[in-house]
Amino acid sequence: NSHTFEPAPADAILLAQADLIIMNGLGLETQIFKLAQRVKKSSTPLLLLAERTLSKNQWIFDARFPKENRQPNPHLWLNIGYAMHYAELTRDALIALDPVNRLMYTDNTKNYLAKLRNLDAAIHTCIDGIPTDKRKLLTYHDSFAYFAPRYGMQVIGAVQPADFAQPSPKEVMQIIKQVRTAKLPAIFGSEVFPSAVLEQIARESGAVFIDALADDALPGAVDSPRHSFIGMMLNNVKIITRALGGAKQCLSGFDSEIGPGYHHASARNR
Repeated sequence: NSHTFEPAPADAILLAQADLIIMNGLGLETQIFKLAQRVKKSSTPLLLLAERTLSKNQWIFDARFPKENRQPNPHLWLNIGYAMHYAELTRDALIALDPVNRLMYTDNTKNYLAKLRNLDAAIHTCIDGIPTDKRKLLTYHDSFAYFAPRYGMQVIGAVQPADFAQPSPKEVMQIIKQVRTAKLPAIFGSEVFPSAVLEQIARESGAVFIDALADDALPGAVDSPRHSFIGMMLNNVKIITRALGGAKQCLSGFDSEIGPGYHHASARNR
């Protein structure tokens, strides 16, 4: 887990050998970031995608990432517009590192951005099909802070703070009251982070608890087309849409495969 990951000696060796290091940034990978700064070659660029995507006045702070801690919510990539910018930044960094393969990086990024634009439009259509008063999210972790405003949703709360401590009984009761007041049909957890608290909130509020959302865990087998960022977002949006009263056929025809047109660097140029 990027919040709590403790680097091993092998990670230090890998970072010291790297020609390019790419991270999300905004404090998501604190330990790896500190280690990279210590051991990387002076010539190795350290690309922080989030810092290059948003200005400080666009950062989102919330109960789990409070402004007084100077720790903004770092989960930009669930907003497809920001994910597209991540791809463009990565393309540019790879071209700078490996200009011989400029065409490969340019073509691959062009093809991938086309799929992300289609995905973005499809998500808008799905969310628009949810009744307006049900476009609200209560989640296990505040990963959807940048997703929600792009697609016309509201995050009413997140159970797990950034340090993964348990909420107090008073906080739990406040959340239960919120869910009852909003008459939410469902609240969302993750199979990666089991939450007895969310199960309790669901029981006492009358909502259905669905523990299947993901913010960085990819679905399916490693060699499956579904095992991708697009596959993860398809799963998330299908689950959210159907649970909150949207169209059951939402995204049913969307292709999660990367698709044709991708090129690979030769072994000589890689």
